[in-house]
Amino acid sequence: MIKLLLQASLAVVLLASVAHGQSGAKPIADKSIPARVEFHPIHSLTITDTQYLNGDANGKEVVLGGELSIAQGKGPLPIVVLMHGSGGVGPNIQFWRRHFNSMGISTFIIDGMTGRSLTSVGDNQALLGRLNFSLDIFRSLDILAKHPRVDPDRIILMGFSRGGQGALYSSVSRFQKMWNKSGVDFAGYVIFYPDCGTTYRQDGNVQQRPIRIFHGARDDYNPVRTCKAYAERLKNRGVDISITEYPNAEHGFDNPLGANPPMATKADQSVRDCEIKENDHGILMNAETNAPFSYRDACVKLKPVVGQDPEATRAAIQAVTEFVKSTLKL
Repeated sequence: MIKLLLQASLAVVLLASVAHGQSGAKPIADKSIPARVEFHPIHSLTITDTQYLNGDANGKEVVLGGELSIAQGKGPLPIVVLMHGSGGVGPNIQFWRRHFNSMGISTFIIDGMTGRSLTSVGDNQALLGRLNFSLDIFRSLDILAKHPRVDPDRIILMGFSRGGQGALYSSVSRFQKMWNKSGVDFAGYVIFYPDCGTTYRQDGNVQQRPIRIFHGARDDYNPVRTCKAYAERLKNRGVDISITEYPNAEHGFDNPLGANPPMATKADQSVRDCEIKENDHGILMNAETNAPFSYRDACVKLKPVVGQDPEATRAAIQAVTEFVKSTLKL
């Protein structure tokens, strides 16, 4: 009898505790948690740079992955497309995904590696044509333009390193006409530490959308000097473009898991000393040798430095947030 009474008393206490917990519980207020996550196949191609530059779609068909994180909110939402660098989808991509989702902005992460059976091309850049990511970006627009939860007039493109190069030159009107079949355009471009050292035919004619480049003054992977020269050319044509340069930042400065202090990579390839130009036949030429460019050229250097800079990251977060809010009219 005593045992039964103790069991009954314990049950009452447990029920009371549960009830109290339910009545006193507060809903989770973490806006960085997406309301829904969808995984979309991106039907793209693996092609050479010459094929891309000539509009030749006779490449190897490939199915890539796209992660759509729909932010908390109702109706069609603004969205930021995130294009990673030569190391694949890394910590910085997830960092920015959380940041934008917390702002009520959805994100679409393009994985340009896994579907091509790659994990990284940093130490062998020849494994993948330099402009494939631009094609992947345009193919992602095919998906987003038709999605009921995406506002097609408020899509921003953000790219990093090799993905920053792909994002930057996705603004070139010539490439838009050849490859963008979605019927929509990006509202703005946010570019982190890209390689701007290649000159393409008609690359001064870009979409009339704002372009913001964020770069480290100490970057020896993709030096800022080439981006300054390209930005100056565009400014002279009336393009809304600016470069924010952080004095102590190295390549990949926004990576929350990056080396601190920064350190040299094991064998990554950098074209920092190369001058590359497209000729009239869509072939990328080494301007010094007047021969088709190759990653075996003497101008290609190894072991650039990569690592985080918390101060530059904080400043970049603020600047990007302000730009995105203004461009998307939040």
